[in-house]
Amino acid sequence: MTALRVVLADDQTVVREGLTTLLGLLPGIEVVGAAADGEQALELVARLQPDVLLVDLRMPRTDGVAATTRVRAEHPGTEVVVLTTYTDDESVLAALRAGARGFLTKDADAEAIARALHAAAAGQSTLDGEVQRRLVEAAAGGPSRRPAAEPADGLTPREVDVLRLIAAGLSNTEIARRLVVSEATVKTHVNHLFAKAGLRDRAQAVAYAYRAGLVAD
Repeated sequence: MTALRVVLADDQTVVREGLTTLLGLLPGIEVVGAAADGEQALELVARLQPDVLLVDLRMPRTDGVAATTRVRAEHPGTEVVVLTTYTDDESVLAALRAGARGFLTKDADAEAIARALHAAAAGQSTLDGEVQRRLVEAAAGGPSRRPAAEPADGLTPREVDVLRLIAAGLSNTEIARRLVVSEATVKTHVNHLFAKAGLRDRAQAVAYAYRAGLVAD
């Protein structure tokens, strides 16, 4: 099995070196570069073409959000996972809007980081439990209590309902139970709304729902 090639970026030397050592001990992961700031991260990604960039949000020259935006635009073969101490809603949503596949806090253990890296490389999203809890709390009650908003991007009212429930952290199975429809019907709605809104995954759907004002702040 080919090892997952990772570039990591953090401006704190002790964190950067610690992550390099930690990830280097994990099977199936190879750290191919380590950057001290966003500009260096972009240079390493361009030169090394890693599978995943593991990046902090607050860095000199180019911050993590800007770096994520450029990586996703210029190097679509490289996914991005954010690893940071900042979990405020603005930081989370900015990272997700920029195209990050995962968002973890720095108290995540090695296994959690490894899972997020492999999930990102496979095109799947991972949100830290605390981050997910905050988003769920922010969205609590939104789908059932708020009147239907004007559909965005041609979404039908039912697709808006499904989008709100995705933002609330519900799985397709849970959405099916909530809306009293089959799971296959939910999957169809999800596929349609993703196509209409140009969404790649559920993490982007959460950011889109907030940006469109479909979820209570």
